Amino acid sequence: MSSRRSTRRRTPWALGVPAFLGALLLIVPLVGLLFRAPWGSLGGILVRPEVLDALWLSLLCASLATLISLLLGVPLAWVLARASFPGLRLLRALVTLPLVLPPVVGGVALLLVLGRNGLVGRYLDLWFGITLPFTTAAVVVAETFVAMPFLVIAVEGAFRSADQGYDEAAATLGAGRLTVFRRVTLPLIRPALVAGSVLCWARALGEFGATVTFAGNLQGVTRTMPLAVYLAMETDPDEAVVLSLVLLTVSVAVLFALRGRWIGQGGAT
Repeated sequence: MSSRRSTRRRTPWALGVPAFLGALLLIVPLVGLLFRAPWGSLGGILVRPEVLDALWLSLLCASLATLISLLLGVPLAWVLARASFPGLRLLRALVTLPLVLPPVVGGVALLLVLGRNGLVGRYLDLWFGITLPFTTAAVVVAETFVAMPFLVIAVEGAFRSADQGYDEAAATLGAGRLTVFRRVTLPLIRPALVAGSVLCWARALGEFGATVTFAGNLQGVTRTMPLAVYLAMETDPDEAVVLSLVLLTVSVAVLFALRGRWIGQGGAT
């Protein structure tokens, strides 16, 4: 047993060296951010009106985007996992496309569809007087577009792996389909649902490309934390570092909350 453990712990230099360099590439910039942080003026920067506006707007929009993703993404994940119809594979590919699509391209696509002269936006403006681009609602739409696939993938996998025998047993006892889904299926996938929601929220919080393209960069209206970081780099680098630290803290908290679910599962803790 001890010899087996020693064999597993021995790392060949041909793997250890590039692994060490890869770790440095990922860790050193984050450590540099901590060393560069203006700790003495941290509190003063965080209470600036523009910083508080960006922080509040980011939290609000990310939360709304996650809520919309739950309302729309969970049924979509169920369809992808349990339904069967022609074109299902194509639908799954299209749903997951925002995961690999450059966010700026997603923003352009949203602008062409929901803009004032877009395929759908022109009718929203003409019939209901609704104009989405460059509004807070546009931020929520953009963040939902890029973040919902994270929730869908997590929940779809849980639906596939969940034992459908419980659903069938509840149905034989007279429970309706919606009752089975609400009282049996959802509790079975609760861990994946929570993990997917946290990932969705974190992705929405860090969204930049689609937001700046579709919603713009207006303080108090569409300027979220990532946009504020980008703008501050040109005018106040210390503020940019502080905002980056806030986002870094949120990211670390997300990884900590998901440990054992998405990363390091089955490994050492």
